[in-house]
Amino acid sequence: MSKALLIIDIQNDTPKNYKEVIDNINNAVDWAVNNNIHVIYIKHENLSAGSKNFKPGTFGSELATDLKIVSKNVFTKNKGSALTNEEFADFISKNEVSEFFIVGGDATICVKSTCFNLRKANYEVTVLSDGITSWSKKQIPDMIQYYESKGCKIIGLNDLVYQKRTRQQDLVEL
Repeated sequence: MSKALLIIDIQNDTPKNYKEVIDNINNAVDWAVNNNIHVIYIKHENLSAGSKNFKPGTFGSELATDLKIVSKNVFTKNKGSALTNEEFADFISKNEVSEFFIVGGDATICVKSTCFNLRKANYEVTVLSDGITSWSKKQIPDMIQYYESKGCKIIGLNDLVYQKRTRQQDLVEL
């Protein structure tokens, strides 16, 4: 079984609040690469006629220019959950991904829906608390509680990196 870092909706139309977590997201990408963990990017495209953001084929729908891109694992969805994209679901099945580390642009919508649906499908899910944001940042503490209530683990990036480093040091000492 393998692991994946899932980066949800970090696009040019993502709320400006993502700038506060982009360094953590990019550091999570480095962590994933250094630990041979799949890096997967999920893009949202809004197909509603009256919408202004995330319109297919626009600059706003592209991955954010300051996001570190290290793989061609880019999947597009037009509903909340990443699992609604069949190619993404096929990728995780084919690569036997059983554990996800989640970061993303809207903790209250697409990150929430993806976490819920991954847990419902019995995947292990860890949300990087300092790698998520929202249109309304004051809702993030409630979202953290929601994720935990659905069985997600919550961890900060530094704790994740330190935890991994400690395990590797323990193995070396054996």
